[in-house]
Amino acid sequence: MRFRIPADGDEESLLDLQDWLAADPGTARVHVAPVGGGGGPTMNVLEAVDVILGNGVDLANFALAYATWRSVKHDESPARADGEGPGGRRLVHGDVSVDIGHLSSEELADLLRRLHDTPATGSDG
Repeated sequence: MRFRIPADGDEESLLDLQDWLAADPGTARVHVAPVGGGGGPTMNVLEAVDVILGNGVDLANFALAYATWRSVKHDESPARADGEGPGGRRLVHGDVSVDIGHLSSEELADLLRRLHDTPATGSDG
């Protein structure tokens, strides 16, 4: 299963999430690829990360690691100037975009299982 987590203007949160997933023993082998800006002024800006989960264990481990990261990040990070929370809160799978920043690990795992059973349409999934 492949999905994308966009930065939504908060590149630092995505870099932190990448580091968190790489350091977590349950997600260290999960494929997480940075997605940079195209040409022009956003060329070196991290716009999103693509995540590929190979099996149910990866799915459960990602859900737990993400929920733990979000809990820690939420406690450490003030709201952004636009009133939104830190970046890395949305999951995009094909044409489906879901706010996952408030989900528990169990809720996220359930969502990922349902999305896994749904063929992705569009260019991001």
